[in-house]
Amino acid sequence: MKRREFFKASVAIGVSALTFNKLSAALSSNEIAVEATPDMVAVMGGAPAEMLQRALKEMGGIGKYVKKGQSVVIKPNIGWDKKPDFAANTNPDLVNELVKQCLRAGAKKVTVFDHTCDNWQKCYANSGIKAAVEAAGGNIVPANDESYYKTTTLPQGVKLKSTKIHQALLDADVWFNVPVLKHHGGANMSIAMKNYMGIVWDRPYFHNNDLQQCIADICTWQKKPVLNIVDAYRCMRKNGPQGRSVSDTSLLKAVIISPNIVAVDTAAVGLFNQVEKMDINVVEHIANGEKLKLGTQKLDTLKVKRIKL
Repeated sequence: MKRREFFKASVAIGVSALTFNKLSAALSSNEIAVEATPDMVAVMGGAPAEMLQRALKEMGGIGKYVKKGQSVVIKPNIGWDKKPDFAANTNPDLVNELVKQCLRAGAKKVTVFDHTCDNWQKCYANSGIKAAVEAAGGNIVPANDESYYKTTTLPQGVKLKSTKIHQALLDADVWFNVPVLKHHGGANMSIAMKNYMGIVWDRPYFHNNDLQQCIADICTWQKKPVLNIVDAYRCMRKNGPQGRSVSDTSLLKAVIISPNIVAVDTAAVGLFNQVEKMDINVVEHIANGEKLKLGTQKLDTLKVKRIKL
């Protein structure tokens, strides 16, 4: 994919050419004038760690989000017993770098977990994430038993009014939501909002009670991630969420980060559209999230910084 296509993708919703042109023009003018911290940063063209370093720098530095002595949770996608080149899970190099950054900022501890779909030990090992976390000085913990979870209410939820959330996240001072960009057979896309399903115990409830609405509902939980960091170094463009072979993936070499979860998912769908067509309107949880005031799909109202390495 050409670099200029990335810049289009990082701001386009992926509908008509007219819509793209309006968004592109608006965001180009924003980029020139940005002095304060951007609402979103999109970086392309480097290795995962390198792109994350630059993106965090542009967002004000890791010290803006992690303070000395804090307990930090990083929530990647580690749901599947797949090697990194399948793009079923978050890139381990990106997770490794984020753990290092948090510890350098003075975090007391950095904990990583996911409620996996396949055997948790195999997922943690074969994804490369367990080794990456431990090499960086972090702590990776299991999430395969109901005893790790505590019931939490969701007053703003439409279909999901309460759910059990992992205790590590309940105890954390701050957390980072770090999904991989991929196709999903049920939700159509799995990005930042969908990644929340790995923090809860009862995932079948989502599938049996309006998956798209429940994904939006869980994102109303009052403890929001300080940043949503979308790993689009390699994306799974079809046969998600597991993928059948490496041929289901595309190398995009991109990272998109923002505290605005609806906006970051909107931009990520636009990027995805450069390799596989996906109508954002069928990714209903994004619009549902906007209705719940979790963020905006109107990217032309945001300050977006776009960088090529």
